[in-house]
Amino acid sequence: MKLALAGQPNCGKSTIFNYVSGYKAITSNFPGTTVKYTASQIYIDGHTCECIDLPGTYSLTSTDAAGYESRKYLLSGGADVVINVVDASLLSRSLELTIQLMEMEIPMVLCLNMIDEARRKGIEIDLERLSSILGIPVIETIGVKGMGLKELFSAALRVFKRGRKAKTIKYSRDVEEIIDLMAAYIKDDLTLPKRLAAIKLLEGDEYFIAMVRDGDEELGKRIAELKKILSSRHGRSSDMVISSERHSQAMNTFERVAKVVHPPLADIRDQVDNIVMHPYIGYILLALVFYGFFNFVFGIGEKVEGPLMGFFEFFSQHLGKSMGSESMGYLILNGILQGIAGGIAVVLPYLVPFLIGLAFLEDVGYLPRVAFLVDSFMHRIGLHGKSILPLIMGYGCTVPAIMGTRILESNRDRFIVSVLASLVPCAARTTIIFGMVAFFINPNAALAIYALNIAVIALVGRILSMILPEVTSGMIMEIPVYHLPSIRTTLAKSWYRIREYIVIAWPMLIVGSVILSLMEFWGMDRFVNAMLWPVTYILGLPEDVGTTLIFGILRKELSMIMLIQALETPHILTVMSKVQVMVFTVFVIFYIPCLATIAVLWREIGSKRAFFTVLLTLILATGLALATRVLGAFIW
Repeated sequence: MKLALAGQPNCGKSTIFNYVSGYKAITSNFPGTTVKYTASQIYIDGHTCECIDLPGTYSLTSTDAAGYESRKYLLSGGADVVINVVDASLLSRSLELTIQLMEMEIPMVLCLNMIDEARRKGIEIDLERLSSILGIPVIETIGVKGMGLKELFSAALRVFKRGRKAKTIKYSRDVEEIIDLMAAYIKDDLTLPKRLAAIKLLEGDEYFIAMVRDGDEELGKRIAELKKILSSRHGRSSDMVISSERHSQAMNTFERVAKVVHPPLADIRDQVDNIVMHPYIGYILLALVFYGFFNFVFGIGEKVEGPLMGFFEFFSQHLGKSMGSESMGYLILNGILQGIAGGIAVVLPYLVPFLIGLAFLEDVGYLPRVAFLVDSFMHRIGLHGKSILPLIMGYGCTVPAIMGTRILESNRDRFIVSVLASLVPCAARTTIIFGMVAFFINPNAALAIYALNIAVIALVGRILSMILPEVTSGMIMEIPVYHLPSIRTTLAKSWYRIREYIVIAWPMLIVGSVILSLMEFWGMDRFVNAMLWPVTYILGLPEDVGTTLIFGILRKELSMIMLIQALETPHILTVMSKVQVMVFTVFVIFYIPCLATIAVLWREIGSKRAFFTVLLTLILATGLALATRVLGAFIW
């Protein structure tokens, strides 16, 4: 049995999916996190099933790539049962998608998730009556606590065995007449339910029109005629008529099954947004939050990095004395040791607190407020306010950030935001900023790099928006309620991201360290450094830095670890000046994205635009590094 979790953004689908399958999908307390579907085997009452977590969508008539992904899967017939997850505290609005899913005539279960939040708002729902009206089981759950999930999936198994489908929710009589006439013109061999197809044709959904019409000119004329009749009867476009009917049925259903009473207790969370999203205080608080977050990461990393690097340095010296510092055996073992040391002593001390802190800000619900605050800023550079969400994701990893642009409706916006996301300091770049600039110079210098990065992103965004002009619409985005994050979820999400570094980046770091040791033993590093001498010379960097820039294209962290090995000392300031440290960091932060990012750019925006992004980042990195070299001479 294949179970598909479908619902609107931020209803808790991925939270439920992770709870029953183990942590396999990134979840956040802001909409648009899931941009592709994730599948996993689960076990229900002794039966092996496949559970699919679909991206959130507000309608089967989707305008963004994430919603398109959900619609395509649902219409493919791949799911045996659909579990429609809804935010119980937003039931009236959520039922509009429920009605559309019911029209697909697939066995279905309605999951009233976040039922605790509904009760906090004073919403009481009659489950039996709602189940009777819709003709499907209705189960209450609290996904973050795992409450009701056993009952939910057991109900899905029963629905599958019985093949129970939802009732048909009828619209007004005159609208139903047009729907019936439209259905009569549709061929019998269509794989979709005729009623669903007829409704979508009347809505003017191009996806369904192309699927159903299939070049039939006569059917095209019938569609136009019936849309015109429906529009003339109601004095508005046919798609608005259908949408209004669906909205009316959703509201009517809600009023029949729900009672809204005075909330049992006042909640301070209702007053917090008066401060957090205040037009003046909100920005001050935003600066304080990120300044505190910065110091939290640096404070932990600084205390851990020094002692650990001292331990590995002592071990390396002892190894050199016992094996001979010029022997190949020592160089190989020392390369392995340097790779292990780089991961444990340099990267993880900053990466772990950064990812835990980012997960906390996501889950508590603060990041959507950030999107609200910077909406006007995004419009000034010519982008939709929703564009901030992929950019925020970029501080964790650039790859999901670029994939996150699927939540944007405009191809132009997806291209520009993908380019900008490749400039955001991801977790790997963050470790370089902390491990090099904050550690060897001072935290304020590291903050200056972040400020420079934001300014560059704004400037590049503005220029690209002027080259590709387009009117950007206002932002309508759901602001979720604040949640006290589950420690289990926060740690699981952080581990999910850290594991990628441990499994993918760390082995590459160790292998790269060994390769660099062998290159030094055979003198090949001199050849590579000579090839890259024009770059290092222009930037005023030591010639030995050349090889580290090559490794940085594989993974950004490698450039810093390889630098320590290439210079043969963890005490960077003994062989490089503070200006050179700043120049190296600025160049590495902005230059060519890592291979994984290039691959996802290629897939999401095409080969030509991916090449443009690579070239742009290289030009930016060189120009900014040169400017840093000139200005740094006056500061240090």
